[in-house]
Amino acid sequence: MPAKPFHLSWFLQGSSIQAWGEPWTGNIAQEWMTADMFLDLVRAMERACFDYILIEDSIYIGQNWQNSRDIFLKGGICVPRQEPSVVATLMAAATKRLGIVPTLSTFAYHPYLTARIVSSLDQISGGRAGWNMVTGSSDYSAQNFGMDKLPEHDQRYVMAEEYIEIVKRLWGSWEPGAIVDDHENGVLIDPSKVHTIDYKGQYYASRGPLNSGPCPQGRPVIAQAGGSKSGRKIAATHADTIVAAPNGIAAMKQYRDDIRAQMVELGRDPDSCKVLFLLSPIVGETAEHAKWLADERRASAEKNLDARMARFGWVTNLDLSGLDLDTPVSELTLTTNGHQSSLSQFLTRAGDKPLRQAMIEHVTAGYCVDMVGTPESVAAQMDEAMQEIGGDGFLLTLPDASRRSIATIMDGLVPVLQRRGLTRRAYAHEQLRDNLLEF
Repeated sequence: MPAKPFHLSWFLQGSSIQAWGEPWTGNIAQEWMTADMFLDLVRAMERACFDYILIEDSIYIGQNWQNSRDIFLKGGICVPRQEPSVVATLMAAATKRLGIVPTLSTFAYHPYLTARIVSSLDQISGGRAGWNMVTGSSDYSAQNFGMDKLPEHDQRYVMAEEYIEIVKRLWGSWEPGAIVDDHENGVLIDPSKVHTIDYKGQYYASRGPLNSGPCPQGRPVIAQAGGSKSGRKIAATHADTIVAAPNGIAAMKQYRDDIRAQMVELGRDPDSCKVLFLLSPIVGETAEHAKWLADERRASAEKNLDARMARFGWVTNLDLSGLDLDTPVSELTLTTNGHQSSLSQFLTRAGDKPLRQAMIEHVTAGYCVDMVGTPESVAAQMDEAMQEIGGDGFLLTLPDASRRSIATIMDGLVPVLQRRGLTRRAYAHEQLRDNLLEF
């Protein structure tokens, strides 16, 4: 029986100065402004026939460790960060088939602006744009935009329903064939095919139409990380691809089954949305080398535990600096108005373990599942996982993204996946949505 192929994409996280202080990162602190590192990444991804790169983002500097920015600034933890739509434009210019999906948050960009940015990216890329919809997670980011704090988690998703509806309607405000280019009658655009949307909701309003013109894809791809109950619902309703991070094969299968069931209830074809699971594989030349790399990752976490906890707190909007590291996690009261799924995943994995042990294991884990080995053994593990889960693929990410570590994936792991018939050897289509729907 031939292998069932699955999708590969990349989750680009961290600061614009990738993996500063880690081995094999070259002169990244001097070269980062040019984004050359990122352009090398997307060219390598395109050679490996990935579906898309998702550019994760935040719009603040962390301050959730001893109520100070110091540890974030000294260690370059998620700072500096460049505007993702600008970096996305450079990536689009450096590639021809790869999808480009920047993050634009609902609290920081008006829906008209998001629709306009992404439609413009779709145009200049020839139909390869997407939008990663997030509602924000930190009050520090809200304060950069004149707010005291973000709305409560579930309320943010209620507001996002209106937001997404406006964006989608604006993308649809130009009918197909609106640009007629009729020189004989002196008509560039048919006015009857361009419409206002006249949307006025409880939280957002927009008149339209979009002045940037039609999108090559009709509607660019929407990505969403639906982890919480509210997040899953909005992902099932609107997303074309989902960033998923449940812990363990059984939870991954349950997550995908749940999303697909919700899509069916909503009248959507569940095959029209691809659930991609976060994965940070450790690939070595031999099994021993891969184990050594995994041991080094753990040793680094133990040595720099404060920084790792600050980074986790940055994600979950928590300051963990005052906690006793020997306290069992089950005895701690940890709640968040930020990334609830990230906190939930940590708590599930931690159980009764002491905080120190639980945190080290969490920050060195491979996200959904640990995969460590040679290209051949990791490819086999990915195949086995996908067969059990049912699909749809992986969203790869590396905590130490350097040209060397990226090469272990693009030039080491992916060729083995391709030889096994698990991932594509060539793009079948020019546009992102079509490539997602290929299988």
